[in-house]
Amino acid sequence: MMDTATRVSSDYVKPEPKRRDSRALMRVLGTIGGWCGYLFLLLPSLVIVPISFGGGSELTFPPKTFSLTLFRQFLSDPAWWGACVTSVMVALLASAISIAVGVPGAYALARGRFPGKRVLETFAITPMLVPVVVLGLGVYKQFSMLALVNTVWGIALAHAVLVVPFVVIAVGSGLRHADVSLEAVALVMGASRTRIFLQVVLPQIRASVAVSVLFAFLLSFDEVVVAYFISGPQTTTLPVKMYSALRWEVSPVLAAVSTLLTLISLVVCLGIMTLQRRDASADQ
Repeated sequence: MMDTATRVSSDYVKPEPKRRDSRALMRVLGTIGGWCGYLFLLLPSLVIVPISFGGGSELTFPPKTFSLTLFRQFLSDPAWWGACVTSVMVALLASAISIAVGVPGAYALARGRFPGKRVLETFAITPMLVPVVVLGLGVYKQFSMLALVNTVWGIALAHAVLVVPFVVIAVGSGLRHADVSLEAVALVMGASRTRIFLQVVLPQIRASVAVSVLFAFLLSFDEVVVAYFISGPQTTTLPVKMYSALRWEVSPVLAAVSTLLTLISLVVCLGIMTLQRRDASADQ
């Protein structure tokens, strides 16, 4: 009887190494597949960078010469760098508006207890669910009645509508990791809700707020559809300028602008990753 149990037990244990090997193989194959997909998506950006240093009158790959001519053309043309300045202004305003609205809104949704909270949470992320073209058309109709079309403030407000849901989600995630007991102690000690929010809550979620600022800036800076609806000759953003240039003329300067946008996006993403790692290490 003991021999039979031992034999059954040994037969049951034998498949374990094979199972582990198959799992390890699946992890390796999954990693390889993930990197292949990532490189496939990244390849167009990697190709456009050397093209921007070609300096020719056409987009050619590989470039025949190395030159900074396209970057000089970008900096010397007011239409290009003016659009870049407009994009920076719009992105800064949109980030400030989205933080001013999204951070208190996320705190109210995370700590508040009131009827209709679930409905309000769904409403807060609605701009993420509506097609951008539909949202752009609606914004154009509304802003035209308010004389906000072809204004920097109009584009910034429209971008803030798109960005606020991401701020609410990011800050809400940080609030879930914040120590609620500190807020309770401050409330018992007689601190007001505003003081608790400014001096107790914000220091705990500063990394989430900083990530939201960078993310909001990047989303606004790269947005093209809504800006195309409500921008004008005096408020053309850089993505809208690129789209127009690509539609009516294939200018080689587009390669230099694309490289600069890629560099800006990379810097912002590295900043977000650094803040997230610091926040994770601080929690540990």
